[in-house]
Amino acid sequence: MSQLSLAYIFQHQKLLVDENFQLPKVEKLASDLPIHHNDRVIARDLLEGESIPEGYQLIPIRELIQSWSTTDFLQASRAVQLLEWRRNHKFCSHCGHPTDIHTKEYAMVCPACAYHQYPRVQPCIITIITRGHDEVLLAKSAHNKSNMYGLIAGFVEVGETLEEAVQRETLEEVGLKLKNIRYMSSQPWPFPSNLMIAFHAEYDSGEIELQLEEISDAQFFKFDQLPEIPFKGSIAHAMIMQMIENKKAS
Repeated sequence: MSQLSLAYIFQHQKLLVDENFQLPKVEKLASDLPIHHNDRVIARDLLEGESIPEGYQLIPIRELIQSWSTTDFLQASRAVQLLEWRRNHKFCSHCGHPTDIHTKEYAMVCPACAYHQYPRVQPCIITIITRGHDEVLLAKSAHNKSNMYGLIAGFVEVGETLEEAVQRETLEEVGLKLKNIRYMSSQPWPFPSNLMIAFHAEYDSGEIELQLEEISDAQFFKFDQLPEIPFKGSIAHAMIMQMIENKKAS
């Protein structure tokens, strides 16, 4: 009898789990992607029209962030990003020929021109901006219909440093200049394949001026008078909580 593999089975951004949010164990197929080389954990696409096994359901991966440990979520994040990479690189970007999966590496290989396409991540900065000892800047996305306020974030552009991206995104979105930009932490974020790089910066100058196509509101809030903030498990929540704890300790 063959050994079963723990399976991250996705239909786009939804993961197959049972009622206790546990993963299925399945017989490994040739088309499955190993999450780590030579282990018994695999990633698989649930095809459109393919039936869902009895006792299981498809849950958006965002909803599992608060239920799972950080380790389990990061492994699920790795699985969905590898599947997304494979789906998006079925053809060579140089010559258009169908690609093959490398037998030992995470690479889609063109048999015609030998070009290799590897998984890529998109670096994004996310910044918590403080003013004085008891205020934090929070902004509401123009694309979010809830009342949740979050942090300034955006993609790093070609040719700029991470610190330059922090300054640029803040100036573009809320019209403020910053000082004392310091790295805090990072988090893989599989929506679809980002690496969130967290910074703390201090307000330097300027008045809030919104980029209305991106930000519907932004204000400095007292730490003891915060609005609705991002959910536990997100790097934004962790950054805000860390600032609050630092304030209590000071």
